[in-house]
Amino acid sequence: MYKCDLTKLSLSFNEFHDVKTDDMPEYGEFCLLELKDGRYTAGQWYPNSGDAETLAGHFGRGTADSVDVNEVAKWHLLKSYDLTECLEDENVRQINLGPEEDGVYSVKIGDFKPLKEGHLPESEQYCLLILTDGRLASGRWDQFPDGKKGLFIYASALASYSMDKVWAWTALSSDEVYEREAERLREKRHEEELNMNPVADPEKFKYGTDISVYYEKAMEKLRELYPWATVTQMKRRMPYVIVPRHGQYIFGMDCGTFRGEKEVREWTGGSTADEFVDFLCDYTKDTVKNYNPEEKFKFGMDIQIYLDKAYENVKKDYRWLAKNMLENYCQYSIKEVDGEWEFVKRYDENDDFSVYSVSSAEDFIKKLIRDYQDAALRANPVVDTYSAPLKPVDLNGWGLEKYAFSKLKSGDYKVNVTAGDRTAGASREFFITPYCFEAESYDEFLDRYLEIVPGGSFGLNKEDLIADEKLKTFLGFD
Repeated sequence: MYKCDLTKLSLSFNEFHDVKTDDMPEYGEFCLLELKDGRYTAGQWYPNSGDAETLAGHFGRGTADSVDVNEVAKWHLLKSYDLTECLEDENVRQINLGPEEDGVYSVKIGDFKPLKEGHLPESEQYCLLILTDGRLASGRWDQFPDGKKGLFIYASALASYSMDKVWAWTALSSDEVYEREAERLREKRHEEELNMNPVADPEKFKYGTDISVYYEKAMEKLRELYPWATVTQMKRRMPYVIVPRHGQYIFGMDCGTFRGEKEVREWTGGSTADEFVDFLCDYTKDTVKNYNPEEKFKFGMDIQIYLDKAYENVKKDYRWLAKNMLENYCQYSIKEVDGEWEFVKRYDENDDFSVYSVSSAEDFIKKLIRDYQDAALRANPVVDTYSAPLKPVDLNGWGLEKYAFSKLKSGDYKVNVTAGDRTAGASREFFITPYCFEAESYDEFLDRYLEIVPGGSFGLNKEDLIADEKLKTFLGFD
C-alpha cells in the first residue's frame, strides 16, 4: 500500500507531556503513554467528574481494561498526525512527531510489521497501529478462533479496528491482560500434552470410554417406566460426554463451544460407572417422560388435523383470517429427526426447519395458535393510530415509552406497548378481541380490555384510560 520500508521505519514521539493537573489531554483523546515503571501503552483519557483541580481519572483501552492516571508519567497525543505523505516516500527511515529539539523528551518506536497472515500479534497484545488512512491509533489484538484473523479493540463496548483498517502494527509493552492470556495459553498447551495419553479410572469407566454405552444402559432402566425411551430423547437435554482432563478421562456436561474451545462441566456426583448410569436416569427422566408419543401425537400423524384445530380456534376472534394468509409464514410438518418423530416448522425450499419442543398435542396447537395470530395481524394493515398520554411509571426498572392503539383495515383494534431504560427496551403487541367490544358500556369494555393488558404490568390503569376522551372516541365509544 505505502512505499516506505516498514522494517527500517521508526516513529519519534517528541512532544511528551508530564502528567499534571493543568496539562492533561481533552476528554476522550487517545494518547501514547509512558508509565512510571518505564513501560509503554496507550489509551483514551477519561477524567473523573468533580473537582477540576484534582488529578483523577483513567486511560481506557477497552471493556474492563484501563490504566489509572496515577500509574502514568507522561502522555503524547496520537490522533493529531496524518503520516500519509511520509509513508509514500520509499526512502523515509524516521518520522518525527513533534519538533526534534534539544531538551525535548523523545521516545522512538519501531519494529513495525504489516498486518497480514503470518505477521499477526500475539493474542491480547496491546499495539501501536498505523491505519490505512495514515493516522495513528492503538488497540488490543483480539484473535479469532481460527488463528488467522482478528481485530484490534480500542475502547469499551468492543469498539474496534478491523484488519482492513490497519496497515501496520508494533507491540507496546507487556501488561497484565496480555500476561494472563499468555499464562492461559501455556496452561492450555500443558493440558494438551497431559491429554495425549489419558488414563481411565477402572471403577468409574468399567464399561469403557464410549459415552453411548452409558446412555444405553440408562435407557434400558428408563424403559421400565417409559417403554418409548430412546437415547435421542435422553440427549434432548444437554448431553454428557467423556473427555480427557488433566491426563484422566472424566464424565462431563457438554456446554458447547466458546470462542473455539469446547466447554465441559465435570460430573462430580459419584465415583463409579453404575452411579453415573443412575445419574443419567434421573437427569433425563423428565425429558423422556414428556416424549410420550401417545400424548404428543394423540390426534394422529396427519399434520393437517393439528393445523385445522389451530385455525378454527384463531378464526373465532381474528375473523378476517383466511388460510392463504398463512402460506408465507406458517409451513409445518411431522418429520423424523435423529430417529424421533417431531413437529417442525419449515422455512424454505432447502428443507431448513426448527423443531417444536413440546410434550403434548395441545402444547403444539397452542404454539400454532400464537403463530397464526401473528400472521393474521401482519395481514391486516393499520389504517389509524392513537397514542395514549403517558405518565411516569416504574415497570420493574423500566419506564413506559409508548402506548399506541391501532385501528386495522378490518375495523378491529390492537395495542402496542413499549417500555425501556437508557440501555434496553421491549415491546408487546395485543389484539383487542371482539369480546371486549361486545360490552354494554365503555366502563365494561375497559374491564375486559384490562384482562388482556393488565395495568399493573403495562403501565396504564382504568382510571388513566377512562379519563382519556380521545381514546374513547378513537375506539368508537362516542
